[in-house]
Amino acid sequence: MTKAEIVNEIAKETGLDKVSILKTVESFMENVKSSLEKGDNVYLRGFGSFIVKQRAQKTARNISKNTTIVIPAHKIPAFKPAKTFFESVK
Repeated sequence: MTKAEIVNEIAKETGLDKVSILKTVESFMENVKSSLEKGDNVYLRGFGSFIVKQRAQKTARNISKNTTIVIPAHKIPAFKPAKTFFESVK
């Protein structure tokens, strides 16, 4: 489902105009992104959590050049669904 399809579904269910719904959805996504950039997690009860995970440093191999490279430790965004959400999809 795309962002446009989400906006259309919300507009059908609520009767609100699509422009204000689009602004709300985009504002939500920007707030989640900015929170994760700062290192803060976002918790939505009954839906899930947007969290920042720490990946450890590791070594990897470049097969084409037959060399070993070091991948430094870094952070990645992740989503962990709530138990009720996970069970309903399952």
